[in-house]
Amino acid sequence: MSCLQTISDYAFRSLGYGERLLPRGDFTLCQQFTLIGSGMIWNVYFGVLALLAGFFLAVTLAVGKSSANPMARKPAEWFIFVFRGSPLFIQFFFGYFLFLSLKSVSSVFDPFTSAALGALVVLFLNTSAYTAEIFYGALLSIPKGDVEAADAYGMTGFKRFRRITFPTMLRLAWPSYTNEAIFLFHATTLVFFSGFPALRQKGDALYYASYFADKTFNPFVPYPILAGYFILLTLVLIGLFGVANRRLNRHMPQTKLPRMKFRLNLIR
Repeated sequence: MSCLQTISDYAFRSLGYGERLLPRGDFTLCQQFTLIGSGMIWNVYFGVLALLAGFFLAVTLAVGKSSANPMARKPAEWFIFVFRGSPLFIQFFFGYFLFLSLKSVSSVFDPFTSAALGALVVLFLNTSAYTAEIFYGALLSIPKGDVEAADAYGMTGFKRFRRITFPTMLRLAWPSYTNEAIFLFHATTLVFFSGFPALRQKGDALYYASYFADKTFNPFVPYPILAGYFILLTLVLIGLFGVANRRLNRHMPQTKLPRMKFRLNLIR
């Protein structure tokens, strides 16, 4: 079988399209690259949707935590504490069994027992808590002079938040938020190793990498391939978030950055 035929058969195998049966023997590098790359579709799916939805909840939680009203502050504080204080792996287990219990009550929760929706909800809540703490710290770091200048111009309420507080918060929090986005995409590898099952072998990249490692008894081929895919994904994220960061700081003076120098580090 040629590599082009392998790509045609297995490129969308993780979504249920193409060849139904996985390779059984004589695994080629093309098969491993193709199937692990196919599984990356799920990792990107979980990461992108959880990040987009979590951003808006995180802003709400950060504003709630910084509020003087305890009715808004306390729920936000406890939500952030619970999801930051417990391991994500355990949250997947609790989420799956919670949705299983709710499924017996109402069929509405039936889709949530699948990884495509149930695991996405868990990742969404988890990243919302971490991002909210980042945004909350940025809110506390907003220069007092910016707020006083807004008051002097007669900006109050939502207008001041939209024009002054929110953009400044994003500018201050963006480097840390970039790290959270990278960690979130890496955390998607835990989905199919938690309670959520991979139906009909439609798993993510780590699922297929583990399959090849178990069949060949050689983890030194599939796992480096998996790491390479995530390194490429991380570079894409750094590039996209870098563009957004330059956009957020376009009004700031741009200084020429020195060239990076690489030195051999013998002692850490």
